[in-house]
Amino acid sequence: MRRRRAHEEEEEGGAVRRTKRRRTNLVEMMLKPDDRRRKRRRTATATPAAGTDYFDALPDDLVLSVLSKLSSSASSPSDLISVALTCKRLNELGLQPQVLARASAKALAIRAKNWSESAHRFLKRCSDADNLEASYILGMIRFYCLEKRGSGAALMARAAMGSHAGALYALAIIQFNGSGGAKGDKDLRAGVALCARAAALGHVDALRELGHCLQDGYGVRRNVAEGRRFLVQANARELAAVLTATACCPLLSDFGWSVPPAEPHPANRFLAEWSAAGAGRRAEAGGMGLRMCSHAGCGRSETRRHEFRRCSVCGAVNYCSRACQALHWKLVHKADCTPMDRWLLDAAPAPAPEPAAPPAPAAPAADMAMG
Repeated sequence: MRRRRAHEEEEEGGAVRRTKRRRTNLVEMMLKPDDRRRKRRRTATATPAAGTDYFDALPDDLVLSVLSKLSSSASSPSDLISVALTCKRLNELGLQPQVLARASAKALAIRAKNWSESAHRFLKRCSDADNLEASYILGMIRFYCLEKRGSGAALMARAAMGSHAGALYALAIIQFNGSGGAKGDKDLRAGVALCARAAALGHVDALRELGHCLQDGYGVRRNVAEGRRFLVQANARELAAVLTATACCPLLSDFGWSVPPAEPHPANRFLAEWSAAGAGRRAEAGGMGLRMCSHAGCGRSETRRHEFRRCSVCGAVNYCSRACQALHWKLVHKADCTPMDRWLLDAAPAPAPEPAAPPAPAAPAADMAMG
């Protein structure tokens, strides 16, 4: 009897274990394949193997996406350089066209003192990757600094065809002045057309230049009211840019607003540094005497003698455009145009007249006859 009972209990226990096993298999079969894989991954990553490099396991697409976002938000070229020097893989992926095409203007802001062939090649690779900022910056450097007028204008034209407002305005200035050619190469109508396209994209200097052209009838039919509207629009955009950047600003300008000067574009800053360094060398060597635009935020220099216009009052400053003249007048030249010594001379009292000399004695009659 005891043996029979033990045998029956053993059979019942085996049946219970088989039922539990069947239920477990049924639950696993009902789970989705993704859930089973996720469960295996969690158990696998819970105990990582020693010496595992997770960076090498990341796919290239993910690393390229991260590098592209870094390139678009970099505040200086050193941000990209430091990443490229980290390892060989980041160096190779950081030079991919997908990353270079999204490099911001600040990431391409090379200083004139750091200019080299490697910097030239880097900007060229970015330009070949269809980076409009790189095409504009390298075009300005080649045209005004390296004196390669054809290739520089071609790079700026490539950026202009991509609706780059700065490149459109730069080409307009070249047409207004006939830069890179003779005085007869000026094309005022083409300059106004390029300036209008840049103004339609919201370029502040282009709006100001177009307003003065309409007021003066320069390259376009004169329309004072329309020109004044463009000037007001330029001041409004300038003020809006300052208000979004700072909490408050001084007020007073062409038509009621005066804002601090905006930070120059990396291309203009490079031109200013390059021209300032070359001015001393040309003075020592007795060079051609080409002048720079007096507006500090411009940086353009003449490509031939007497290309830029002088101030009609004092003749001491030069401007590449009417926009630079208007900005420089507001910021600096309004106080410097009339010399201080001239004011002092006009305000000083007239000197007292000197006493007259006594008349000479009359000559004798005999002496007069002999003479």
